[in-house]
Order: sequence, then structure tokens, then C-alpha cells
Amino acid sequence: MAFRLSNNLVGILNFITFLLSIPILGAGIWLSREGVTECERFLDKPVIVIGVFLMLVSLAGLIGACCRVTWLLWLYLVVMFLLIVLGIVFTIFAFAVTNKGAGEALSGKGYKEYRLGDYSNWLQKRVTSQKNWNKIKSCLADSKVCTDFHDKYLNTSASEFYQTHLSSVQSGCCKPSNDCQFMYLGPTNWTRGSAESNNPDCNLWNNNLNTLCFDCQSCKAGFIDNLRSSWKKVAIVNIVFLIFLIIVYSVGCCAFRNNRRDNYYQQQTWKP
Repeated sequence: MAFRLSNNLVGILNFITFLLSIPILGAGIWLSREGVTECERFLDKPVIVIGVFLMLVSLAGLIGACCRVTWLLWLYLVVMFLLIVLGIVFTIFAFAVTNKGAGEALSGKGYKEYRLGDYSNWLQKRVTSQKNWNKIKSCLADSKVCTDFHDKYLNTSASEFYQTHLSSVQSGCCKPSNDCQFMYLGPTNWTRGSAESNNPDCNLWNNNLNTLCFDCQSCKAGFIDNLRSSWKKVAIVNIVFLIFLIIVYSVGCCAFRNNRRDNYYQQQTWKP
């Protein structure tokens, strides 16, 4: 009996997914062997897991649909259903934890200040734990976010600097808080004034490029704000991905029904 359209479509989609899983798996293996920094090594295992998972699932869907292996297609549909449920849960959760928090606009300044208490407790706990923050600091150092910031604004005057639009990480990690009222000498070079501040970040600031404000609450808040923005984008992309998964799942259900029907007809044909 000729293949149904749904079987062919599932086969084609999973063949494409299988091809995509190869470079993902290769990237994970490359990171595990060639990764120099802690940030790079932190990414290798998740990438390898995703690559292997996509490869196995796509093979199950490909063989199940094209070779009419019903139990493999059934397993594929179960995994797809679980992915859809997890995707919906993650999307709702992502919007919930990123709904709270925003930078504080300052009068006469082009950048914003970031306060840790403005963000969700869940994000605060995950980011500020010593173990996680040490890894995050390592990634920030590897990305040279403050080194590039220093080089870019090195010859900028104080008045020009105060009008500059900075990212949340640059504002929170690469310069002292506005509460400290330090005097500007350079983008990462500030001197303490006579004004006193209750902000504990003021005592943590250091002009050393390896220290700056990486241990400040404002740095953690700036990172959370950046993370919050990224999660919102991921959640939106995830909605599109969920629509795609639901379509593929529906087509897969049709292919599964075709397999069962074909198997039933074959059994009837060979029945003595």
C-alpha cells in the first residue's frame, strides 16, 4: 500500500531535524575538547545532550513513519506530546518570572540604574547564590564586557559619558552606582567624593579592571535584567516553536493511524 502524505511529511521533517542534530552534537564535542574557559566548558554538556536527543527522536520519527514501525512512531508521538507540555509550562513560567523588574531612569543620565530587589525572587535566588555567581562572573570576564567598555569610552568626557546609553550589564558591573556620587576620571576610573551613601556597592567598587563592581548588587541586577530580556525573547520564539510542534504532532498522529490501518490490512491479507 502506498505511503500516505502524512507519513512522507513526517519523514521529511525528521530527516531535516536529524541533519540539524549533527552540527549541534559536533559543536558540543568540540566545546568539550577545545573549550578553554569555564564558561565554554559549562555549555558543552547541555549542547551534547540536546544534539543526542534530537538525533534519537528524529530517527524514531523517520524510521517509524517511513518504515511503518508503529511502536517507534508511538514512542515518537509520546516524546513530542511531552515536549509540547514542557514547552507550554516553560513559556508560562518564563513570562511569570520576567514580568517583574526594570531599570530606573535617572535625571540627566542616558543610562539606567538597576536594583536587585526590583526583580522576581526566583531569579534573585538563582543568580545571587555564590556558586552560580562565580560562574557568571567568569563568563562576564571571558566576554570582556567591561574591558571593551573601558576601551570604547576611554577618551569620553564626563558630560558625554553621562549621556551615553549603556547596557544593563555595563551600567551595573562596569561603573559605580549613581548613589555613590564618585567623581568621573574615566569609564572605569572613579574617585570617592566626600558624600556618604548607604548603598553597600560603594564600598565594593574598585578601579581594577578585574574587580570593578562585579561583586556589587547592581551588577547582579544588571545581569538579571539582561537575562530577563533574553528569556522574554526565548519565550516568544518558544511560542512559534510550540505551534510548529503541534502541527508536526498532528501530522504524526495521522501517520500513526495510517500505520495501524496498513498493519491491519496486511494481517487481513495474510490471514489463512
